[in-house]
Amino acid sequence: MVKDFSAVDNQEQISRLIHVLEEFAMSHNPHTRKGGLIGLAAVAIGLGTRGIGPYIQDLVNPILACFTDSNPNVRYYATESLYNVVRVSRGTVLSQFNDIFIILVRLATDADQNVKNGSEMLDRIMKDIVTESASFDLVAFIPVLREKLYVNNHWAQTLVVSWVLVLHTVPDVDTLLFLSEILDGLFFILEAPKPEVKKMCEAVVGEFLVSIKKAPEKVKFADMINILIAHAQSSDQLVQMIALTWISEFVKLSRRVMLPHTSGILTATIPCLAFDDPTYAKTRALAEDVSSELMELITVEDDRDGPEGSADSSNDQNSASPCNDFCSEGLDLKSVMEVLRKQLRNTPVPCKTAVLRWVYHLHNKIPNKMCRYLEELFHVLLRTLSDPSDEVVLLVIQVLAQIASTTNQHPAAAIQVVDGEERNNVDEYFTRFLQNLLHLFATERNLLEDRGPFIIRQLCVMLSAEDIYQTLAELLQKEENLTFASEMVQTLSSILLTSKELFSLRIQLKDLSTPESCDLFVNLYRSWSHNSVATLTLCLLTQNYSHAASLVHAFGNIEVTTDFLVEVDKLVQLVESPIFTYLRLQLLDPVGHSALVETLYGLLMLLPQSDAFSLLRCRLNCVPPSHLLKHTHGKVEERPLASSMDFDELLTHFCTTQEKHRKYKHQKIRQRLQSSIDPSARHQS
Repeated sequence: MVKDFSAVDNQEQISRLIHVLEEFAMSHNPHTRKGGLIGLAAVAIGLGTRGIGPYIQDLVNPILACFTDSNPNVRYYATESLYNVVRVSRGTVLSQFNDIFIILVRLATDADQNVKNGSEMLDRIMKDIVTESASFDLVAFIPVLREKLYVNNHWAQTLVVSWVLVLHTVPDVDTLLFLSEILDGLFFILEAPKPEVKKMCEAVVGEFLVSIKKAPEKVKFADMINILIAHAQSSDQLVQMIALTWISEFVKLSRRVMLPHTSGILTATIPCLAFDDPTYAKTRALAEDVSSELMELITVEDDRDGPEGSADSSNDQNSASPCNDFCSEGLDLKSVMEVLRKQLRNTPVPCKTAVLRWVYHLHNKIPNKMCRYLEELFHVLLRTLSDPSDEVVLLVIQVLAQIASTTNQHPAAAIQVVDGEERNNVDEYFTRFLQNLLHLFATERNLLEDRGPFIIRQLCVMLSAEDIYQTLAELLQKEENLTFASEMVQTLSSILLTSKELFSLRIQLKDLSTPESCDLFVNLYRSWSHNSVATLTLCLLTQNYSHAASLVHAFGNIEVTTDFLVEVDKLVQLVESPIFTYLRLQLLDPVGHSALVETLYGLLMLLPQSDAFSLLRCRLNCVPPSHLLKHTHGKVEERPLASSMDFDELLTHFCTTQEKHRKYKHQKIRQRLQSSIDPSARHQS
C-alpha cells in the first residue's frame, strides 16, 4: 500500500495509514501494540530512503513512546521497529537524534537481555549514521549529552562514554569547542566504581588531552580550570592524578591565562605535597610541578602600579609578557594570600614549606602589592616560628629576612608617604619584627630555650648581625620583665661568643676600631647589664680589662645565687675555648695586662672550690712571673676610640640595673606570697 501511494505521491493516504498504525501502537493490548510497531517499520521500508523524510517524526514518535512499556516483548518490538526506520532513513533521522539518544541510554539499563541486544544493534547503526553524516547538530546535542553523563548506572555510563569517543573521532564534529560543557561529567564517570568504565573513560579523557596539546587555540582553558581544581581534590587517586595532569598541561599551554585561578590551583595542589605513600609519588610530583610552573608565570612586570588583579602589562604593546590575546586578567593576590595563610596553619611540613616558598617568591617578584598583606602575614609567620620542624622555621626566617631586606632590592616597596613625609616601612617592620620576636620569646620560654639560638643565628646570616644585635639591645633596655631580659641577654651573649655565624661581629667588637663598633659596645653594655656575667664576658671580648676588673669588684654587692655561679662556671669554660685564645696569650704579658690577671683572679675568688675553680687556678698558675720573662712588655696597644668611652657612667648604669633586678626579684617573691594567701591576688600578680 505504501509503495503504491508513494508511486502516485498520495501523501494524504500515507499519513492516514501512519495514523492508523500509531493508534495500534498506542493500544492497551500488547499484541496490538506489537502489530502497530511492525506496521510502522513496514511503512518506513515502503517509503524508502528518498521518501521517508516528510514522515520521519510521525514514524519515530509513537515508536519511542513504546519504550516505556512494562512488557519486555513490546520494548523489544519497539527496538526492532526503530532499527528498521533508522536503517532506511539514515541521515534523515538525525532530526530526532536527541530523543533517540535518550532512549538508547534508557535501553542500556534494561533488565531484559533481548531488549539490550536489540538496543546494541540500534546503537551501532546510529553511530554509523553520525560518523558518515556532515549534518549532525552537536550544539543541540551537547545539553542532552551533558545531562546523561551524570547517569548513575555503569551500563548507561559505558554507552555515553562510547558516544563521546565516537563524536571525538568524527572529522566534521569539533568536540574541543564544547569540552568545557562535558568535562565535569567525564570526571564524574571517572569516579565510577566499575574498573571497566573507569578505564574506558580514562582513555577518552586521554584522547581529549592529546587533542588539546595539538590545538590549544581552540580550548577554553579558563572555562575548564575550576572543574579540574574541584576534581584534583577528589578522594579517588586516579581522578586526582588525572586532574593534576590536566592542570599541569593547562598551565604550560595557556600560561598567564591561569594566573587568575592561582588560588584555586594552590588549594588543590598544596595538600597533595603531603602524600608520603609511595603509591601517590606521581601525584605528589605533579603537584610540585604545577606549583613550580605557576611560580614562573609571576614576574616583576606584575608589580607595576595599577589595580590589583589586573594584568598591567596587557596594555603595553612593547611588553614581552607571555600573556596571549585572551588573557585579560592577572593574579588575584588577595585570594592567593587567603589560601596561603590557611594552608600555613596546622598542615603537614611539606605543605608549610611550599606555602613559605610561595610567600618568598611573591614578595621577591611583586613586593609593592605584597606590602598590603604584610601586616596579617607578619603575625602568621611569627606564630609559625614555634613549628617543631627546623625546615619550616628556617624558611620562615628566610621569608622574614627577605621582607626586612626589601629596601636594597625594591626601594619603592619600602617607602610610604604619611602626612607628606616619606617613611621607610621596612626599617619599621624590621624593628617591629624583632620587638614581636622578643615578645614571642617572653611568652613562650620553651621556644627561647629550644629554638631561640637557631632563630637568631639564622637571622644574623640572612641580615646584618650588627643591626640585629643593635636593635635587640635597644629593645631589651626598655624591657619591663627583668627576668626575661636577663635570660634573653644570656642567650644573646652565648650566641655572640660561640656561633661561627657571628665571627665577623666578634672581631669587630674585639678590636673596637671604628666609632660604629664603639657605639655597638655601649649599646650592648647597657642591655647586657641585665645579666652580670654576660656584661663581664662582653668586657673580656672587647678587651676592656680595666672595666672588667671593676665589674668583678662590683659583684661583691650582688646577690650570689646558684644561677650566678653556674654562669661564672660557663665563663671559665669559655676562657678555655678557642674564642678566647687571644686573651690567654695576653697572659704572657701579666704586667701590660695586669687588669686581665686581676679580673681572672677575681673570678677565682668568686668561685667555690669546684672543677671550674681548679681549671681557672691551673690556668693562672701558668702565667709566667715577670722576672722570668726575657724582657718586660708592660705596654698595652692603645685604642683611642675605646679609651674615650665613659666607663664610670657605664659602671653606674650596671650597678643601677642590678639594683633594679634585686628589687624586681623581691617584688616577685612578695607577690607569690600574697597570691598564696589571697587567691584573688593571683590575677593581679
